[in-house]
Amino acid sequence: MSFGSTSSRSPLVLALVFSSPLLADDLFLDGEPLPQVLTATRLKQSPAAVPGSMTVIDSQLITASGARDISELLRLVPGMMVGNISGNQAAVNYHGTSASEARRMQVLLDGRSVYRAGLSTVDWSDIPVPMDDIERIEVFRGPNTVSYGANALMAVVNIITRRPADSHGSRMKIIRGQRDINDYYASQGLGWDSGDLRLSLSGLQDDGFDSDRNGADYRDSRRLNRINLAVSQTLDERQSIDWQLNAKDGSNQRPYTYRPVFSGITDAGNNSDVVAKTYAGSLRWNLDVDPDHSLYIQGTAQHWDRQQTWRACDAEVSFSPELTRLWQLNPNYTEALARNIARFTTTGAPPGPAAERELGNQVLGQWNNGARQTLCGDIDQSTRESRFDLELQDTLSLSDGLRLVSGLNYRYDRADSETYFNGTLNDTTWRAFGQLEWRATEHWLLQGGAMFEDTRLIGSSLTPRLAVNYLINPRHGLRAVYSEAIRSPDMFENNVDWSYRVTNLRPSAYGQSSARYFVRTRGPGDLEQEHMRSRELGYNGYFIELGLALDVKVFHDEISGMISEPLRNNQYIASNANQARFTGAETQMDWSINRTDRLRLTYAYVDAHASNPEDELQTARNSGSAGWLRDWGHGWNSALFYYGDDALNGYRFERVDTRIAKRIQLGKASLELAGVLQQRLDHQPTTFIDNQYDQRQVMYFSAQLEF
Repeated sequence: MSFGSTSSRSPLVLALVFSSPLLADDLFLDGEPLPQVLTATRLKQSPAAVPGSMTVIDSQLITASGARDISELLRLVPGMMVGNISGNQAAVNYHGTSASEARRMQVLLDGRSVYRAGLSTVDWSDIPVPMDDIERIEVFRGPNTVSYGANALMAVVNIITRRPADSHGSRMKIIRGQRDINDYYASQGLGWDSGDLRLSLSGLQDDGFDSDRNGADYRDSRRLNRINLAVSQTLDERQSIDWQLNAKDGSNQRPYTYRPVFSGITDAGNNSDVVAKTYAGSLRWNLDVDPDHSLYIQGTAQHWDRQQTWRACDAEVSFSPELTRLWQLNPNYTEALARNIARFTTTGAPPGPAAERELGNQVLGQWNNGARQTLCGDIDQSTRESRFDLELQDTLSLSDGLRLVSGLNYRYDRADSETYFNGTLNDTTWRAFGQLEWRATEHWLLQGGAMFEDTRLIGSSLTPRLAVNYLINPRHGLRAVYSEAIRSPDMFENNVDWSYRVTNLRPSAYGQSSARYFVRTRGPGDLEQEHMRSRELGYNGYFIELGLALDVKVFHDEISGMISEPLRNNQYIASNANQARFTGAETQMDWSINRTDRLRLTYAYVDAHASNPEDELQTARNSGSAGWLRDWGHGWNSALFYYGDDALNGYRFERVDTRIAKRIQLGKASLELAGVLQQRLDHQPTTFIDNQYDQRQVMYFSAQLEF
């Protein structure tokens, strides 16, 4: 493709934007297909018609990035704050807030939520899908409770895998590199008259960060294996069935962080690694009633099993019934007494109400009579979570300019943990949703939707969205969006019953070999939903002759009733007392300059103000990415990416990734050899002070055979 001078190009650009309007359901313009996205409203739409901002990370970007993790790919999304809790725990949030567990973002795998409602988290490393099975990732940047329920408060990430029909043949891949990187992937795809199948096996391994703030080895490596089976079966010309099975098994190291409360205790210091298993299955029946009417019914089942045990030591008085009752009366008083108990042995319990001083003196008496001896025992912090989900969705074209998608959803969640819930806790959720798209004229597109949701543990809610799109033509549109969204407190936040039962105590505590530690934390049980009001103005354009896609938005989001307290077993007092405001602008540009070069730029400016200062720490005011992909011919291609943010949790992040690959034809087979170099440009920890690398660069290589 060739271009003239800048002056001659400007009229062409204007002509492309303001050309005669065409119907949005014209899928091809000048022989080229219009891009289509699904995540925004559950309706297939061109980006210009979406009631909000979308980012699509396609298969070319996924490969070119060289990323080994889904969380790393999300650095390509403007406004997405990507950091690390440790080497095997990513922290990903759109626009930030203090929650490191993605509490305010819905994450889907082929439409199935992988958000764990029990412990308010997304295990990014443990999502049971390899990078090589992913076709694209669609990210809706903004609240979308209307389409996906209560956790879609700030964004929706939908990971879409390749269709089995597009996966025929055999693929084998290995990755080796520094930091003990050792990955593998193998898949087999085949088809028959009425169906297709893909089976893949994969594994991932690395050693995480090298050292903590003190220079000691940081235990955060990971080892995992996955198996995935996807089948599509055509029943007749109107019906089909899609089903998947996923399983993942692995281990994640955890640094030992427990420190005895009472002075003079030598801790056992045993490791507290996590053995993580995930199982999932889904079955979906699709029916095309006629060209204007379709529906599906989908059922899913998921199970997360996290086994975590270790051995710890503390003083015998830690299991005193009197100390336990004192904690229930006044945690602050109890902690002051416990941490300074040696100081009070001669002076008596610190000042306070009579009941507290009486219990405090009894504890001091136990300490003086020998309860200061060291006891060691086993702690089991394992969790099991299960989810069953059933959804019906109906899509109907009522006329040439009117489309409706509606549906019902039922979900059952169960969390089982002796430590976090003192047993088992379950919840049920019912949802009814609808989205109406009305093409009032050839230029004006009006969209409205709502979600009614009822949760047994929290109650009911109704969230609306209203959007107006002015389509200059199907490739260019202006939008104004107002939406409301909610986030329901999760089981952990609202209903936690957190205490440690220590078993195999040696020696015994008060004559027992098993006892509960004195600290016990209970959730308030009456938390209300967080509420968000979002306003957005934006433009989306696709200059087909230039190969240029552009999106710009300005936004103002307000969250009230925020639950900002950290999830910890030490005076955790959750409330809806906080609020936050996010104002700013985002842009993304994707330019296929010609057949060989592609440029991609993103930038986000986010001005965050929050009543709790912690809610501003995970927000970078300025962040963005830049990428250049080039096909050099003769099987050679390269990619260069820059990622940066000015301050995430107070630490700057800048990195340049380079990937060079060579594809070699071997008859009907092909071999691709590639190398990736990641170079940090800053000299700071990654998100948290203990995330330290000895070297600022890492290199790894891959070899992939297709036949």
